[in-house]
Amino acid sequence: MKLIRDLFRDYRFAVSFAVLFGLVSLAICSAFSPYDPRRWYQVPRDQPPSSKYVLGTNSKGQDVFWEATFAIRNSLVFSLIAASLSRAIAILLGLIAGYLGGWPDRTLTFLTDTFLVMPLFLFIVLLSMLLKGRLTLGILGVLLGFFGWAWDARVIRSQVLSLREREFTKTALLSGMPTLRLVTKEYIPHVLPIIFSTLINNMSWAIGMEITLAILGLLKMDIPTLGVMLRWAISYQALLLGYWWWYLTPTVLSILLFISLYWLSASVSEYLDPRSRLQRVGVR
Repeated sequence: MKLIRDLFRDYRFAVSFAVLFGLVSLAICSAFSPYDPRRWYQVPRDQPPSSKYVLGTNSKGQDVFWEATFAIRNSLVFSLIAASLSRAIAILLGLIAGYLGGWPDRTLTFLTDTFLVMPLFLFIVLLSMLLKGRLTLGILGVLLGFFGWAWDARVIRSQVLSLREREFTKTALLSGMPTLRLVTKEYIPHVLPIIFSTLINNMSWAIGMEITLAILGLLKMDIPTLGVMLRWAISYQALLLGYWWWYLTPTVLSILLFISLYWLSASVSEYLDPRSRLQRVGVR
């Protein structure tokens, strides 16, 4: 309870939590949709928002509200896949390189630098073009997770290098503390803010990449996501035809998602930072 009270004192956490709770609730609503998100012409076309169609309908004959629930659900699930995979790789390589040093550090640093200098966006676009028509959200999540770990692994490595030279590490080693216990008990709490913030930042990056690839027409267009909704709205010239509810829905949802993820990352990372905790104790 104390943890929750402390977090909710930060307006960024309170606002982002409320927004994300609303978006997740919308995603859960997709399970109760009366429509198949892949089928066209299930409702009258191009209807403005009304009591019957809360967010109107699009030119494909789909209810925009229910399509948006599927889009949010798919975008969140896909971004979690990408972020979780990239965190697992970043944590493993960062801890190994930072703690062991020597040739493992040099080898892993070379690998990390190789991924850092790679033109990632162009490489992903090229792979998406090669897999066009077969690039599902699951495959894209794994692809982005495999290429999205390098910078974060370098940050974790730098933090572990600093922790390795501190007195508590030398004391723990002299006392015979096992390496695994040292890493999990002493290092992870210091690295946790970085892990959490990079997890959420990677989710935002993955969603942004999905929107970009969808607008370029490089994804399967029958799976509703925020990017796919925007792509169809652009293809049917919803802006020129005045179907504002069609293109504003995914745009507003994307903006809310990006802002809430950023604020959540900033507030929780600041709270978990050991230095911030010491400052709060000192102030009290």
